[in-house]
Amino acid sequence: MKTSEIIEMTISEIEERLDAEKQELVRMNLNHHISPLENPMKIRQTRRNIARMLTILRQKQLNEK
Repeated sequence: MKTSEIIEMTISEIEERLDAEKQELVRMNLNHHISPLENPMKIRQTRRNIARMLTILRQKQLNEK
């Protein structure tokens, strides 16, 4: 997910998407430990997406105050 896409989202949409991404990361990690994923780089991409969303979410929360 690109930064520009996240910026256009509302705070509640970001929070919902963040929960979904975190669940996806846990699922991918478990699956990767059982049997290797075809593309283990997806784990890194998901972690970076989560970090990106948390950063933008925090910026939006600070701008509201």
